[in-house]
Amino acid sequence: MRVAGPWIGDADAQAVCAAIVAGGFKALFVGGCVRNALLGAAVADYDIATDATPETVTNLAEKAGLKAVPTGIDHGTVTVVSGGKPHEVTTFRRDVETDGRRAVVAFSPDVAEDAARRDFTMNALYATAEGELIDPLGGLADLQARRVRFVGDAGQRIAEDYLRILRFFRFHAWYGDVAGGIDPEGLAACAALSAGIETLSRERIGAEMRKLLAAPDPAPAVASMARAGVLAAVLAGADDRALAPLVHLEAGRAPRWQARLAVLGLQDWSKALRLSRAEARDMAALREAVGSLHRPAALGYLLGADLGADAVLVRAALMEQPLPDGWQAEVARGAASVLPVTAADLMPALSGPALGARLKQIEQRWLAADLRASRAELLG
Repeated sequence: MRVAGPWIGDADAQAVCAAIVAGGFKALFVGGCVRNALLGAAVADYDIATDATPETVTNLAEKAGLKAVPTGIDHGTVTVVSGGKPHEVTTFRRDVETDGRRAVVAFSPDVAEDAARRDFTMNALYATAEGELIDPLGGLADLQARRVRFVGDAGQRIAEDYLRILRFFRFHAWYGDVAGGIDPEGLAACAALSAGIETLSRERIGAEMRKLLAAPDPAPAVASMARAGVLAAVLAGADDRALAPLVHLEAGRAPRWQARLAVLGLQDWSKALRLSRAEARDMAALREAVGSLHRPAALGYLLGADLGADAVLVRAALMEQPLPDGWQAEVARGAASVLPVTAADLMPALSGPALGARLKQIEQRWLAADLRASRAELLG
């Protein structure tokens, strides 16, 4: 079987493969690029696996006029820059020692050993530069069935890196067959080993949760997380029941993880997920807005178009209510509105704190009037 698509003919990626093959070694596309191509999805990144050592890859790349950067040399990864684009080239590996967060690896000449240390069978698919598929573990059948299945023993794979628990649910949300259900062996292993999540850095957990919640419909996967006790291990007190209604209410709107996170509970999870200051600020504003009585236009004015829309959607999902008529146009109207009264209109009669307090009072009256009061009415 051959992997098709314009991606495989990318001249820059082919140049990297050609440099390695010219030295008598294998150069195989692996992981996401092969998986996505077989699913007919977009291919964004090119990962290349090889039986050449990192030192050999570096020498061959430089001989071909390409730049080689030792970005992960201890784990066998060299980033080869071709056409101004980075391509990660990693030597076939086998795990020597793992502790649930990181691994000590040994290089291997065998693609089967490399495949055996990967997380899911659908990620253990390789393709030559010509597109010939190499499937050491039967991952193609799982991919075609949309079945996210751990390589080998699920518990062992998880014990090697506990982040694989979250990746299991994330991959199910993006690539799994919802109707067919989640893999029971994988789910049981995730439930049994969920305490290992505590050993992970908050940054890694946050990155996975953003990706999971950004899936087209993460509700079934998150519901499985909740049943397995994994959701509580990540976000104490989270409740997934309003997530499915939120996804339904979004009705084709581009997914936003911020709204999906907020609907799991109006709590501050910035530390649990190590949100950036800007993200934490946005989430705090969203929580406050959802609990307010502001109408859609006012939410658009206070939060901007995206967060304003999030607030309307989250409120409706949590309160089990239909969306207000014309809410999207109203949020957009609010986001484009400007308070018709400025500080100059109140000077010199007012200044300092008194000026700020008066402007705030006027703004509150304007919001209460659904942003329709005129300058004259507000100053009157």
